[in-house]
Amino acid sequence: MTVKRRFLKKVLLVLSVLLCVPRCLSGTGASRSALMVVEGSEPDEEAQVSDDEDPEDLEVFQPTDQWQELRPGQAVPAGSHVRLDLQTGKREAKLQDSPGEGEEGRQGTVNTESQTFTAQELKKALKHFKEAAVVPTDEEKEAAEALRAQFRPLDELKRDMEVLGMMMETDFQIMSRLLQQFNSSAASLEERVSALRELEYLVHQVDNAQDFITIGGLQLVIGTLNSSEPVLQEHAALVLGSSLSSNPVVQVESVEGGALQKLLLLLATEQPLPVKKKALFAMASLLRHFPFAQQRFLKLGGLQVLEALFLSPGGASLRVRAVTLLYDMIVEKELILQHGLDPVPDASHEARLRQYSQVSLLPQLAERGWCGLVPELLASPEHDVREKALRALLAMMPPCQELYRGDRALAGALSLLQEQYQGLAESERGFGDEDGYFGELLGLVESMLGKLQ
Repeated sequence: MTVKRRFLKKVLLVLSVLLCVPRCLSGTGASRSALMVVEGSEPDEEAQVSDDEDPEDLEVFQPTDQWQELRPGQAVPAGSHVRLDLQTGKREAKLQDSPGEGEEGRQGTVNTESQTFTAQELKKALKHFKEAAVVPTDEEKEAAEALRAQFRPLDELKRDMEVLGMMMETDFQIMSRLLQQFNSSAASLEERVSALRELEYLVHQVDNAQDFITIGGLQLVIGTLNSSEPVLQEHAALVLGSSLSSNPVVQVESVEGGALQKLLLLLATEQPLPVKKKALFAMASLLRHFPFAQQRFLKLGGLQVLEALFLSPGGASLRVRAVTLLYDMIVEKELILQHGLDPVPDASHEARLRQYSQVSLLPQLAERGWCGLVPELLASPEHDVREKALRALLAMMPPCQELYRGDRALAGALSLLQEQYQGLAESERGFGDEDGYFGELLGLVESMLGKLQ
């Protein structure tokens, strides 16, 4: 036996094992199939695979008509049946029973017409073997189709995402579209109100409110304050107040656009209560932390407007809002001038200090009679209203202290509140709340009484 023939037998042994294992695994342990390699008709012709030589002389297995175990390293002669026992894991071989047995339905067989095998023929045989080994059954195909039906193709999902991307609008685009809807001559009153509602939601954001100026929305809303429709005035004031909140850029633009005058006009004239509430909200948003606007407010008679609002019948909620606005303005100036607590510490801090020093709010409050108006709120049964009145009275103490000391009605009202809140504070402490709400109110009442001594 030449070296080349020994090498061929070694290659055929490897192929036999590779071809046998998948086919054996596809069946049961009791029904094992064998892979047969048929030798050509010219036994004396040498099989040429490659020019590499294997120096190892392999032991050749001698098959019989009975199954025998193959030992590791043994070469199997051509024409033998080979099988793998799945229970023991051992390989067995025997002689071929008949010339055609086991050849039907074989896949991945080698060239049986010649003893010569090229590298391309071996690769082709292995390729066919791999393709045949992964052919799915009908049940597997049905299962795959059912699984595929549960999901959408990737290309279809990409197309849908592109469509959604084209339909998405930025806040800027939405505001522009809403302004067009509001300005449309064909829009109904309900559609215009709906547009204002949506705009109010968007302009809460600082950047959106500033973009609202760019597209002309701020001036449009300020102009709508003069509308003949109260519902449009109400929602326009709400949009304006939302855009003004903590937004200095919008505050400056609003003052320059005449918003202050229009809001004062709404508060000074006969209007429905919802319109006045929203206008007062917008006014408060415009004046807070903006001393220049506060100066303009005083020059335009803002205190007189709030005084008439306070004295108007049926405006209890407006009274509390007006007093709260005045209290905020007093405390804001005090914090900056006396304690240096600027909510916006930037390069314009010095300019704001000069502007706040020119806001003479407390003297004008005393002059307009607010020292006698605010104590009326102490008669309210609501604790929140009393709290706001007490804080405002303490803030107004410098110009009003002499008046308060001679006001017996105020002293009597404070004494009754002191007695009431002592009992409520004691109840809070009984529940373990040492710093409760009623204890805080009691502290405000006692501070007022101390100032009157």
